[in-house]
Amino acid sequence: MSVNPVESARQALRIEASALQALVDRIDERMAQAVAAVLSCQGRVIVMGMGKSGHVGRKIAATLASTGTPAFFVHPAEASHGDLGMITPQDVILALSNSGESDELAVILPVIKRLGVTLIAITGGAQSTLARHADCVLDSRVDQEACPLNLAPTASTTAQMALGDALAVALLDSRGFRPEDFARSHPGGALGRKLLTHVHDLMRQGEALPCVAPDTPFIDMMRVMSAKALGCAAVVDGDGRLLGIFTDGDLRRLVERGADLRALSAADVMHTQPHTVRAEALAVDAADLMEQARVTVVLVVDDTGHLQGAVSSNDLMRAKVI
Repeated sequence: MSVNPVESARQALRIEASALQALVDRIDERMAQAVAAVLSCQGRVIVMGMGKSGHVGRKIAATLASTGTPAFFVHPAEASHGDLGMITPQDVILALSNSGESDELAVILPVIKRLGVTLIAITGGAQSTLARHADCVLDSRVDQEACPLNLAPTASTTAQMALGDALAVALLDSRGFRPEDFARSHPGGALGRKLLTHVHDLMRQGEALPCVAPDTPFIDMMRVMSAKALGCAAVVDGDGRLLGIFTDGDLRRLVERGADLRALSAADVMHTQPHTVRAEALAVDAADLMEQARVTVVLVVDDTGHLQGAVSSNDLMRAKVI
């Protein structure tokens, strides 16, 4: 009998989608109980599971840890050979087992109960050994696996993963977890760079700034621009207060008009309303301003309008903010 791989794949997704939809109606006060148990936990969430449930458990532990709930995975088989020492009475255990009868979990359940540790189970076996020992049970049962033999853990592990995500999101909301909090646990990622990098971390300042006075002759201003290689010159008064800006684009437009450049000064050609940001602003906000204004450099000023620095699109790209 020939098998249509496209239809087989579609059917697998239909089964898993149906299993996930069925979970929605089963979310009840038991989820609220699980969230309350974790929120009141003085230690960490210890996630356990064997086989495919163990792989799912590792992902759930990582998701919890990255969203404000300290968590790590402990292998049940290793737990009975010493790793139970990682668990303290202040912890909460989140155990995963589709059947609820995994031998490696069952053997350590009495020890867990003697420790007085709160046990949350994600299982499809409502009357299983794991469910009977648990303080809270999140029902992950599925009508069938996506596997045509109804053997390989597919829909059941998808349900476990989804319940773990649901628990993590409910905890995240309950904690008031913000994007900035998420970024702090992902400093090496793109999101971390966007939410943790400020303009003052990247801006050019001091001798690196191309600054001129308003009466600076045009030719001298061009020498400053070339030396600083920022593509612009900031025009400031004697106190360092920003008056305007002149850019490479302005130069091209002057040349196209045939202007007598030797007769001009910085004040004659500057724009008096340059785009500016504050040093404490996020670098990604500076990037958004550049995109909206269609410029490649923004100047950094303080509350009194004094020039503090400048940041370019190249600076943002080197920092991988954009």
